[in-house]
Amino acid sequence: MNDFDHRYDDLLDHPRFEPRRHPRMPMADRAAQFAPFAALTGFKELLDRVATAHLAAQPSMYSTPDPDLSPDQALDSTQDHTPDTP
Repeated sequence: MNDFDHRYDDLLDHPRFEPRRHPRMPMADRAAQFAPFAALTGFKELLDRVATAHLAAQPSMYSTPDPDLSPDQALDSTQDHTPDTP
């Protein structure tokens, strides 16, 4: 490696700078700074409720005429009745 790759090697042994007048902010307080980005608090829960209600009202896209058959079994039964010619 050349000198360009090692320009800051002398900084590796130094401790992290801690200002005296402004102590580090606690992690809990740092998280509070991002609270404005959670402006839609409860929105995900609302979406989950709406999606659950929608899915309950709509038949499954994988439903079969015979509820005892799984989608795979229903597909297998249709393949038994298809002609081999294109």
